[in-house]
Amino acid sequence: MGVDELLFRGINGVAGQSSLLDWVGIELAKPGNLLYPILLAAAYWAWVNWRECVIGGAMLAGVVGATDALGTQLKGLVQRPRPCVTLADVHQLLGCGGAFSFPSNHAANTASAAAFFQVLYPRSGWISWPLVAAIGISRVYIGAHYFTDVLGGWLVGGVIGAGVAWFLRRWSRFRPVTVTASRPGAEAGSLS
Repeated sequence: MGVDELLFRGINGVAGQSSLLDWVGIELAKPGNLLYPILLAAAYWAWVNWRECVIGGAMLAGVVGATDALGTQLKGLVQRPRPCVTLADVHQLLGCGGAFSFPSNHAANTASAAAFFQVLYPRSGWISWPLVAAIGISRVYIGAHYFTDVLGGWLVGGVIGAGVAWFLRRWSRFRPVTVTASRPGAEAGSLS
């Protein structure tokens, strides 16, 4: 038994033993359940900075859409069967899912959004990354993915989300540069 199967069985083996954990795992697997937190965050974002919300929201939608499309393409290239296809005694809480497993699109999409926000708003990580972790682990818990599928998704999504946000931060229409009064005697570009 490889490490991936060992991790899968360790996490998925708990499924079915706690109705609360089963409910949480199932609810985290439903993308529609993220709608209310997303709307609440968008409303706050619009209230704090309308320009960044409009531009950033459109970019974020594109980032998540591109990440999802890339994840789907990678699944077709890698063609790794899901654990429910290759392993016996898998606790499937929501059925087996699509044909292929690597990478987890749930993990990739949430990581792309979290990385996007982390680069733009560094303090957002204390909310977003625990949610990303919970959703990723839930994919293994419900029997849909191996743990390395989730890790691969986090890596793909994190790189895409952080990369796009890094470029967005440097775009002056998104976040105009404000000129601050310099100290007397300080030169432009000095590190003093």
